[in-house]
Amino acid sequence: MKELVLAVALTTGSSLCAMAADQVTKAPPAAPYEQVSKLVKLPDFLPGMGQLFVDPTTLPAGPFLAYDHDGKLVSTIYMLPTKDLNPDKRFDDLASPGGNVDHVDVYYNAGHPGVEEPHVHVVLWHVAAPDEARVAK
Repeated sequence: MKELVLAVALTTGSSLCAMAADQVTKAPPAAPYEQVSKLVKLPDFLPGMGQLFVDPTTLPAGPFLAYDHDGKLVSTIYMLPTKDLNPDKRFDDLASPGGNVDHVDVYYNAGHPGVEEPHVHVVLWHVAAPDEARVAK
C-alpha cells in the first residue's frame, strides 16, 4: 500500500511540475506574469535577453521569463541585488518555471529600469548555448 501511495504522489507531483512548465513555455505566460515593458520603460525585446515577463510581486529578484522572437521560452533570469549578496541574506529554492536547465550564466549589471540598483543576473538557460543566438538581436 505504501508503494502505491508513493507512486501516486510522485506521478501527481511530476504532472504538476509538467503542467507548470507548460504554462510558461510559450509567450505570454499565464498570470501572475506581466510583460516587463508594460511595467517599466524598457523595449518589448531586449537583445541578449529576449522578451521579458515577471510577477511584479517578486521584484526585484524575479524570476523573469525570457522568450525569443517566436515566443518560445529560452531562459529564466534572476536579478539579485549585490547589496543582498552577503552572509545575512539567502536566496533559497530559486525555481526554474520553464523546466530543465541546460546551463547557467552569472554576470554583473549596474542597474536598469525596473531594477535600478546594481545586481547580478543569474540566467538559467533552457536552450543549449548555440541556441542563445535566438535572443541575440
